[in-house]
Amino acid sequence: MRLPDPHRSRVVLIGASQYSDPELPDLPAVHRTITDLAGVLTDQVYGVVPEDHCTVLLDDGDLRTVGKRLRAAIAEAEDLLLVYYAGHGLTAYPRGDLYLSLPDSEFASPEFSALEYDKLRQAVLDSTASNKLVILDCCFSGRAITDTMAGGEGAEIAQLEVAGTYVLTSAARDQLALVLTGEPHTAFSGRLMRLLREGIVGGPELLTIEDLYTWLKKHMAAERLPVPLNRRAGTAHQLALGVNRAFAATAGPELRERHVAALRQGRDGDWQGSSEALHRILEEQTRVLGPEHVDTLRTRQSYAHSLGGAGDAMTAAQLLRQLLADHLRLLGPDHEDTLRTRQFLAVNLGEAGHREEAVGMLRVLLADRGRVLGAEDPHTLRTRHMLARNLLFLGENDEAAALLRQLVTERERILGGEHPHTKRSAEDLTQAESGVSS
Repeated sequence: MRLPDPHRSRVVLIGASQYSDPELPDLPAVHRTITDLAGVLTDQVYGVVPEDHCTVLLDDGDLRTVGKRLRAAIAEAEDLLLVYYAGHGLTAYPRGDLYLSLPDSEFASPEFSALEYDKLRQAVLDSTASNKLVILDCCFSGRAITDTMAGGEGAEIAQLEVAGTYVLTSAARDQLALVLTGEPHTAFSGRLMRLLREGIVGGPELLTIEDLYTWLKKHMAAERLPVPLNRRAGTAHQLALGVNRAFAATAGPELRERHVAALRQGRDGDWQGSSEALHRILEEQTRVLGPEHVDTLRTRQSYAHSLGGAGDAMTAAQLLRQLLADHLRLLGPDHEDTLRTRQFLAVNLGEAGHREEAVGMLRVLLADRGRVLGAEDPHTLRTRHMLARNLLFLGENDEAAALLRQLVTERERILGGEHPHTKRSAEDLTQAESGVSS
């Protein structure tokens, strides 16, 4: 099971909410459904494709334009091709073939004014995309519903089948079933979007179209709504359409616990093992929680610093520079995580041999931490210690000694003389006063 490749996938959303034929009532909910569904499927964190790979054909009455843009998207799709339609479903006598209405379609003669499903089916069939998904959220009217939708599920949807494709239909039996009073979307698509936005409690990490269908079938039946129907061929049903956001609610705490354990592993001396564990956690958090979730950002910070602890200070510094840019953008300059990233970056730059740059960064950070946290906050004192140590490496013993004398005094008063941090700063003071740099 996997998510589609967003760069090799295409989505086409077709919707008709306004009609010129008085026999076809307008469907205002379709307009909002198409618009909101486009937002869900192109969400920067949880979406299927980027915006420029999502073709929206909303209230476009020109059948030729619809066909041209549909064929263009179909030709570009390599991994997933998703074609979605919402509007009135029409049938033509005597065969009862299915037509998807457009704004200028005529109820009495859809074969000359609507999108013939068989043509859509053939276009999708001709696609070289590995996975093809067709979703139809449309109603049939009058006697055509009885003729076309009677019998078992296989008979009901047989005319919609596309080889190598997963086809899902809302199976609405009349116009009133399409939208429920007080709901902003069509009944079927509104519930589909809710699943993609909220997830399925107790469900898997990734949601396939089969997972979504199973839930919709069960719960729409419980609500006494038309039950969705499906037809699948090949392995398209195994492709995920999104991350289960409800899974993230339970996965988040567990990943945080693993994060803490990995940090402890590093502090106990196994920085290599710590970095490997943190890298695995980071991959899961990025996938499940998203790249900009606060937990993901903190693991990026810990992972980079653990690489420095394992001896790869240069890579650590590179990763921390990238993280700092994201922290400044997402959290602001005075956030505790931003300040910590600046400290880790300076420390690793120093360890990588860039002592002068590290000293410059630590001088500014010392002032900022003193302003934000206070002069005697443990983090501010830590920054002063790191500044003094880097000055020692540059041979600036007098300035280092001055900083360390103040630091020893403050730590003895705040932490006590036997605290490891107090002892370490006293050792560094002795080194600075002796004029010896290690």
